[in-house]
Amino acid sequence: MYGRCPADWAKLSPMRHILILFFLALSGCGSIWDDPYPASDNGKSILYLAFTERPKHLDPARSYSENEAAVDAQIYEPPLQYHYLKRPYTLVPLTATEIPHPEYYDSKGNRLPENAQEVATSLYRIRIRPGIFYQPHPAFAKDAGGKSLYGHLAKEELSRVDSISDFGKSGTRELVANDYVYEIKRLASPWSQSPIAGLMGEYIVGFRDFARKLEKSGRVDLDAMDLSGVRVEDRYTYTIRVKGKYPQFKYWLAMNFFSPMPPEVDRFYSQPGMAEKNLTLDWHPVGTGPYMMTENNPNSRMTLVRNPHFHHEAYPSHGMPGDNLKDAGRAMPFIDEVIFSREKESIPYWNKFLQGYYDVSGISSDSFDQAVAVSIQGEAQVSPQMKEKGIELKTSVAPSILYMAFNMDDPVVGGSSERAKLLRQAISIAMDFEENISIFANGRGIPAQGPIPPGIFGYREGRDGMNPFVYDWVNGEARRKSVDEAKALLARAGYPGGRDAKTGKPLVLYLDATGRGADDKTRFDWYRKEFSKIDLQLEIRSTDYNRFQEKIRKGTAQIFTWGWNADYPDPENFLFLLYGPQGKVKHGGENSANYENPELSPSGDAISAS
Repeated sequence: MYGRCPADWAKLSPMRHILILFFLALSGCGSIWDDPYPASDNGKSILYLAFTERPKHLDPARSYSENEAAVDAQIYEPPLQYHYLKRPYTLVPLTATEIPHPEYYDSKGNRLPENAQEVATSLYRIRIRPGIFYQPHPAFAKDAGGKSLYGHLAKEELSRVDSISDFGKSGTRELVANDYVYEIKRLASPWSQSPIAGLMGEYIVGFRDFARKLEKSGRVDLDAMDLSGVRVEDRYTYTIRVKGKYPQFKYWLAMNFFSPMPPEVDRFYSQPGMAEKNLTLDWHPVGTGPYMMTENNPNSRMTLVRNPHFHHEAYPSHGMPGDNLKDAGRAMPFIDEVIFSREKESIPYWNKFLQGYYDVSGISSDSFDQAVAVSIQGEAQVSPQMKEKGIELKTSVAPSILYMAFNMDDPVVGGSSERAKLLRQAISIAMDFEENISIFANGRGIPAQGPIPPGIFGYREGRDGMNPFVYDWVNGEARRKSVDEAKALLARAGYPGGRDAKTGKPLVLYLDATGRGADDKTRFDWYRKEFSKIDLQLEIRSTDYNRFQEKIRKGTAQIFTWGWNADYPDPENFLFLLYGPQGKVKHGGENSANYENPELSPSGDAISAS
């Protein structure tokens, strides 16, 4: 999981949270309860899960949310991945033959030693393992003469098609280096609207020039155009040239953005009339991973089945002390089919889990005491009641943050004026996240003091890491400033008693959020209570997650809550959420608050992890 995390789903508060999942010990659950599934499923290796919002993007160039990654990671294969068991997180090859180590060059193209300080470019050479094949798909189907069967569909032919299965024939082919190069070109293309295009423009040589050419030329065959910093060296080797030294770049090679994209698949979906029938990569992804999507019904369910062409991958034979290695060396995947059913409410989801409809569930705060027993030592264990049902408890600490953000483009709460700064500070003090953690997360979390979570280099504990605008250091700990101080700041901002000093009208602010269930109403009521402590009126503008993302993209939200899961174990991945050239509205990046500070990037240079 990586990227943007819907805060309303996570149910846990900043800065660190414990991920609590419950697993049914026996597949299918039939031996514990009455099996809710048809007898025809008995004996099959099926994992039953749920989703609350349809993933908006399954195209690897665009996908960047947690709910999307849960699907994408099963289908796409970037060259690198993380070792499943090792901690700290360790990169290992996936489709690549080895972890690429950068070669350094000066401005004249001369090779430099590894310890060189003045480096013009770094070259990453990635070699792909032969013998990896794509899932079956009509884009690969060919006639006896080797021509694409469905690459040039007439309007009449497409009128008879409503789903991928309607095409009748499928094919496959081997994964090659050019597929990875083609995807990087897609990241730069304006029609892909990749959220990392701005950031990659800072690093990959020629990326920005290539993007400008595409803007001028319109939609063209990307294979016919050269991106100077990315080259195919041979059938299984490609190189990426990066500006200067950028040690974090290797982490990007483990993300779905850098997965392969066969040109014929992109051309297949680009045919006129396809998008109108939802025949796109956002709905029907294509990859070399362990699973392939065979059903995508956003109002009902999504189904992944085993990719018959998946290459061999074995479960790790070594890990951390205490890891269970009974499956070491066993061929993956273990599951033949994964079925995601749509659930809009968290409580029915939990109840259905207990009834055997789902094999895995998180837990809402209302059900915490029923499911978890906390020992005197503070260790979480499955409750006796759950243990009797054959349910197991799995916990882990995630490098994630949840946050409340102000849209810096908003005329009331945004901008750099002293009035807006004082308003934001007053609200930040009033928002008692210590109480939020206690109520909504059963104490599972710590209040954030900054954008970097514990476990990531750069995180500071104690007084050195305290946010002095919201907290005071008292008796050896950070203590939130008083509500009276917040009211004083509000008065200085020109809103004494929560009213505009000039007009006398009450200040009404808007929280844009997702979720409309019973749990969400309780949380929204809490937000209103916190704002009312300093005499501010808060209105909730709630919508579904996809509509919420659209508001953020257009900059029409005022205040919102969201979260971020670490893409890779480096502080840059959190700091770039405040990097001006990553602004959501202006640049289509991941800086959703649209914060811009010249001191962070005075010359437009890449952000430094220091």
